[in-house]
Amino acid sequence: MPIEVGIWNVKNSNVNRLSFSSIESESKLEDILEKDFSIIDENILVVGRQIATNHGKYIDILGITADGELAIYELKKQQTPREVVAQTIDYASWVQALSYKELIDLYEEKNQDSLEEAFEGKFGVSLPEELNNSHRMVIICAELDSATERIIQYLSTNYDVPINAVYFRFFKENDNEYLTRTWLIDPADPMINTSPSKVGKKKEPWNQRDFVVNFDDGVSRSWQDARRYGFVSAGNGKWFSRTLNNLFVGARVFCMIPGKGYVGVGTVTRKAVPLKQAEVDVDGQVKKLLKCELTQNNFNHDLDDMEKCEYIVTVDWDKSYPIKDAYWTKGLRANQNSAYKLTNQFTIEKLESFFKC
Repeated sequence: MPIEVGIWNVKNSNVNRLSFSSIESESKLEDILEKDFSIIDENILVVGRQIATNHGKYIDILGITADGELAIYELKKQQTPREVVAQTIDYASWVQALSYKELIDLYEEKNQDSLEEAFEGKFGVSLPEELNNSHRMVIICAELDSATERIIQYLSTNYDVPINAVYFRFFKENDNEYLTRTWLIDPADPMINTSPSKVGKKKEPWNQRDFVVNFDDGVSRSWQDARRYGFVSAGNGKWFSRTLNNLFVGARVFCMIPGKGYVGVGTVTRKAVPLKQAEVDVDGQVKKLLKCELTQNNFNHDLDDMEKCEYIVTVDWDKSYPIKDAYWTKGLRANQNSAYKLTNQFTIEKLESFFKC
């Protein structure tokens, strides 16, 4: 059972208890939460208010966590009838089927910026490649009736249903207004936080063409060489080089310098091979890459070690820029792999606009 909260005004040796009153409307509570949703959870990005479902109902507030999980919030101004639990679960049954693109579209319908930009601004990291693999439900109310409390406790304790309730007391004193908050179940309890989705992982579809390659300019390779002779590379271990094998002839590659930004876009012309086998086109002639004038660094490290040596994928650059002109903006996708499929439509559109491709 939630703990009853009381507020007393202590002034000049006088002690006066403030009386609880009902908040005027659900929309006023929504307005308060919109201004500062940390009242509920500071680790939630609000996707939108009054989200229309496909069965004619509206979710009061839909949020997303830093892990890409969704949170459904149902607001009730006065005492909560137990039917609201069924209503909230009904909303969750609709939410769990939302695709990656549908979530992005929902956000952009309700906001001026993109979900990718807002997510990075809120959490300081890029939007995950998978969204909505789990969710939680929270009923927000002025009071909890005993039946609703029993149902929520039963579902959460016995069946690990990720449902909770938080109730607010609204107090007024002259022109001052106060709001207090009490949770039914401790929200830090991992048993009530998330529920695995039953409909599969939500990823953006891949266009079967686009990749990102992280090119770590430095001791072992030079972006200046890669621009001049048309290639990307990775090495110093199979973990780093193996993902280059996913690049096929004809694939489009966006090259990124980690910590700097995107510097080039081009088309793969030859699949990954060890450095000592790599050939590039120079002035219309095919030439061994090792025979070219290369920046003096450790590019030819471990040349005869097939696990540690540098692996080369040749690329016909459409556009490439020096590192000082690298492009980055909030919300762009990043990944630690040397090469990975680029599925994020926001990133693709931003890069196509920058490189004019």
